[in-house]
Amino acid sequence: MSVLAFLLQTIRIAIPYLLAAAGGVMSERVGIIALGLEGLMLSGAFGAAIGSYYGGNAWVGLLGAVVAGFVITCILAVATLRFKANQVVVGIAINLLVIGATRFYLRLAFDSASNSPRVPGFGGEGGGMFASFRNPLVYVGLVALPALAWLLYRTPFGLRARAVGEKPEAAATLGVGVTMLRFKGLVLSGTLAALGGAYLALDQHQFTDGMTAGRGFIALAAVIFGRWEPVRVGIACLLFAAAETLQIQLQGAQLVPSQFVEMIPYVLTIIALAGVVGRSVPPAALGKAE
Repeated sequence: MSVLAFLLQTIRIAIPYLLAAAGGVMSERVGIIALGLEGLMLSGAFGAAIGSYYGGNAWVGLLGAVVAGFVITCILAVATLRFKANQVVVGIAINLLVIGATRFYLRLAFDSASNSPRVPGFGGEGGGMFASFRNPLVYVGLVALPALAWLLYRTPFGLRARAVGEKPEAAATLGVGVTMLRFKGLVLSGTLAALGGAYLALDQHQFTDGMTAGRGFIALAAVIFGRWEPVRVGIACLLFAAAETLQIQLQGAQLVPSQFVEMIPYVLTIIALAGVVGRSVPPAALGKAE
């Protein structure tokens, strides 16, 4: 495999990680633990498949993904901001809820327990190794974290968001609406994560049960590994994507047992977190009710 092909495949694989991780950074910067990224991605993938199939257009699929992500985000916001439920429990519940809901609606909408019919995506057949780059979400994913860095460090909204994630009481004394700002951060987070799921569905031209396959958790690991700094998080996402690309290539070469090859991305995640998480300092108000 050429170096160019390896790099292109790494970028293609990294896009859902980059989008979900951007959502994770935004959520945790405003003080909400982003444990529901997996559910948000899966809901976005299903919404994209529904919208694209019934709308006959990939752009309608994107709209469906955003709507699905917003619905799940609202459930998350009501539980964490209105009723101040434990954010870890809510995140796990969101993931389980979306897994069950997508299975139910998959059968309801497509009379299938495993996958949807083929849906319109971006690009089309052919194009070789560059085919995936016809998808505009590739470019959205590549700029998501740099744009988020600008938002957090160069705008009044970003200053308030970081203040809410560090010292919500102090922010409130200065007239910042903590609950509303956290809700806005969650909406942006949910939209980005849902677009990460939409990329998977539209790139593969169908929705498959559980198609996110733990990508939301790896994106959350990238957020921690990158110490909640968007540029570092982007590098972490590319590192994990490169490990997944290597896994795919080794599986094709059949040089080692496939079970060991499949472990590569997850082992790398554990090693990365074991070496970094103890020295990382999360936002001070992360996981704490207002």
